[in-house]
Amino acid sequence: MLDPRQSLEFERPLVELENKIGELKQLAGGELLAAEIKILERRASRLRAEIYSNLSPWQKVQLSRHPLRPYTLDFISRLSDEFFELHGDRAFSDDEAVVGGLGRLKALGGRPVLLIGHQKGRGTKEAMRRNFGMPRPEGYRKGRRLMELAARMKLPIVALIDTPGAYPGIDAEERGQAEAIAKNLEVMAGLPVPIIAVVIGEGGSGGALALGVCDRLLMMEYSVYSVITPEGCASILWKDQAQVEVAAAQMKMTAEDIKQIGVVDEIVAEPPGGAHHDFDEAARLVGEAVARHLDELVALSPQALLDGRYAKYRAIGSFLTETASQPPA
Repeated sequence: MLDPRQSLEFERPLVELENKIGELKQLAGGELLAAEIKILERRASRLRAEIYSNLSPWQKVQLSRHPLRPYTLDFISRLSDEFFELHGDRAFSDDEAVVGGLGRLKALGGRPVLLIGHQKGRGTKEAMRRNFGMPRPEGYRKGRRLMELAARMKLPIVALIDTPGAYPGIDAEERGQAEAIAKNLEVMAGLPVPIIAVVIGEGGSGGALALGVCDRLLMMEYSVYSVITPEGCASILWKDQAQVEVAAAQMKMTAEDIKQIGVVDEIVAEPPGGAHHDFDEAARLVGEAVARHLDELVALSPQALLDGRYAKYRAIGSFLTETASQPPA
């Protein structure tokens, strides 16, 4: 059962109803109680459909940040057998906001891959240790080191994106945050192995893109991808945090919005009510999507991969517009 205190305001009635159903199931009440449970389950099903079929962009942002949503390591433990985590950037330290290592993808019969992603952390202590999923330069340099290792080993790369953005602190800037991000963009663009990136929660600006240059970009149903947070946008444009819902709508940051402009290759469905309701099912859906795309990409030559990746990013932002024909002079 979910703790109503950790649920979002718009989903609280559903959580309370599901918890009541769970409590009744623990009681031994015979046919009368069983009938009551069935009535409540039908009511919960209708309420779930009503809530999640009419989500606003801001509500989807909230779901992408849900405190109970599965993080990168939750997915890795379900997607892969024999995951072996690798640490450090070989220059400064190990940034725990980025995790990565070698594993075997279950959905592809145990195929070896490099798995990498942002990790936010649960609970205050772990979240602080992982800097709330906001990498410093050493995190991105660790990521680059591991991806270059994958290229030497001819292993596909699966990147899981979930970050509010790169850490903007003074220490990060002193150690070359912008350079570390830019270098990752350059290196990932030229890696001769398949790269699949999946936005599993928040895709925050360059902090997300530094692990997101890829052949195929997937987004989970309730994930978001943007250059700035709605809070930041509202502060800049209106100097008013009350405009955050307007900002979220106008920024076009949901999976559906980004799919419409051709940036995202596939939207991965989530379990009813969101990924935080069923980690196993969420991971299964992601694993199937990754396996399907990876199966196509591994059949391509390194040059074909690079050509396709180049064409993918060159096409972003290109739009055809019709112009009225000029009347004859």
